[in-house]
Amino acid sequence: MTSSVGTRRLLVGCEFTYEAEVETLAVFQVRPTQSASFIRRTESWVSTPSLSLHSYDDIYGNPCTRVLLPAGWSSLRYDAELHVLDATEDVDESAPEVTPDHLPDATLIYTLPSRYCLPDVLADEAWELFGSQEPGYRRVRAICDHVNQHLAFQYGSSGPLTTAADVNSSRLGVCRDYTHLAITFCRAMNIPARYVFGYLPDMDTSTKAIPMDFAAWMEVWLGDRWYTFDPRNNVPRKGRVVIGRGRDASDVAMATTFGGPRLHDMTVRAEEILT
Repeated sequence: MTSSVGTRRLLVGCEFTYEAEVETLAVFQVRPTQSASFIRRTESWVSTPSLSLHSYDDIYGNPCTRVLLPAGWSSLRYDAELHVLDATEDVDESAPEVTPDHLPDATLIYTLPSRYCLPDVLADEAWELFGSQEPGYRRVRAICDHVNQHLAFQYGSSGPLTTAADVNSSRLGVCRDYTHLAITFCRAMNIPARYVFGYLPDMDTSTKAIPMDFAAWMEVWLGDRWYTFDPRNNVPRKGRVVIGRGRDASDVAMATTFGGPRLHDMTVRAEEILT
């Protein structure tokens, strides 16, 4: 963490309450990944009844927590205090696109279709909309502007089978849908784009998320690095805390259950500690 930028204290976390008919394996992705943008001061897990937790990193390097939910009622809570940089994500209007033949090997997977992001389906529309835009950071910003204006935010408008092509047609979605559509347009232009999932507090913004929820945005490869873009909020924000990255939301699910337990309640916390 750079010493030239101040820090602010942040509390992040979540709690899940389940009812299961039988013991059920579950994997949670709620713990922030390692990052230069914050320092983890404290963290804790609390479960009722007391459950055995096993941590590991998935193939993308995202921290995962594996647990066997018992039959009956159970709850799992995660909390962490972080010191985050008092700064928004980097903006570089001059950041260039990289032609496919010069892209790093590890970025190529993020130019391909995935479960929810379908650049092959929306390629013609992408080139019609953005083919004449100046390549680089400005073209990606134009994609985000379009998605932000094209979609209306509406809870319940999409589900686990909804693709970027679906929301492009319905023009309704939540933050993950905005992100899937923007990623799809980027990939259609041969710009590597990956899905990012995490906590996003209301720091120095007049827009209040009620109730607080997990957030999704994307990272795009320009020049020699990844840049953050957020087609849902479409403005630089402070306090982003990354939980995980992947091709799309299927790679970064907050909870994956290997059975059918009923989720009775979920709460998410991401707020500045002011005292």
